[in-house]
Amino acid sequence: MASLPAALASIPSPPTNGIHVGPLFIHVYGLMYVVGISLAIYITGRRWAAAGGDRSLVYDVALWAVPAGIVGGRIYFDLTTPFDMPHHWWGPFAVWDGGLGIWGGIALATIVGAWRVRRAGASVGVFMNAVAPALLVAQAVGRIGNYFNQELFGKPSNLPWAVQISYAARVNSGIPAADLKYTTFQPSFLYEMIFDLALAAALVWLGHHRKIQPQGLFALYVAGYSGYRIFEETIRVDSSAYFLGLRLNFFVAIAATAAGLAWFVIAQRRGGAQHGPPPASASPSTAAQAAEAGKPAGPGTAQPSTARQPPPSPATG
Repeated sequence: MASLPAALASIPSPPTNGIHVGPLFIHVYGLMYVVGISLAIYITGRRWAAAGGDRSLVYDVALWAVPAGIVGGRIYFDLTTPFDMPHHWWGPFAVWDGGLGIWGGIALATIVGAWRVRRAGASVGVFMNAVAPALLVAQAVGRIGNYFNQELFGKPSNLPWAVQISYAARVNSGIPAADLKYTTFQPSFLYEMIFDLALAAALVWLGHHRKIQPQGLFALYVAGYSGYRIFEETIRVDSSAYFLGLRLNFFVAIAATAAGLAWFVIAQRRGGAQHGPPPASASPSTAAQAAEAGKPAGPGTAQPSTARQPPPSPATG
């Protein structure tokens, strides 16, 4: 196979994947995960508060859902790419070597997070709508870490925005042997970062300008991100399990896209019936004072009227 002509311009890869702070070496990949999670908590807190919820619930959910996401992501990685695990007894737990699977991480984090929200007596659907754009922002920040690690790149390319990948990174990524001779590749991590931020903005816009029922924005997050991954799986060349000649995650992305779209349609059709217990934001003392004054203490307190009040719009922040 003939070599691609040299790119007239390309994106250089960083000379190192971390920084030294005294005796410590901080990996940019891990740092970006911390930044991404922090931003997700901050954005969710603002959106949840705008919907009438108590910010302290966001911190409680994060305390449980973040570790669950790491565990779920590693389980997914171990099950779908066991050949990429380190060949040691601690291999299945080595999140620093091999990585995490996004679908496993989101699935387990969602289950655990929903448990904490329901336990607090708040609306799971409204909370899910609040967190959906925040997750996309966190994922976009995480892609910066992939750039520093020189991973998750696409097929060989001579496009002006192709990214330079070192020979060692090419070998470690498990790309086909025929592609090792190339030096520039499609920056699929950059494509995903741009898409994630665009989808996050679209979800916020929809929450402001359209009547989206609880769980609706989260369902669109699942469908939208998975739909993008259908494309990305066609250009990625790093190590992967294959099924019917295609990357396994290609089929997972198709299934998740269909499930997300069906979820959105069901949530919209159910409408008001989808509303669970509204967000709990008032303390008992505040609720008692409000009851004496004849005013609602917050979206989580009972109303004196016999008419049931629906919770506020799921995405107002």
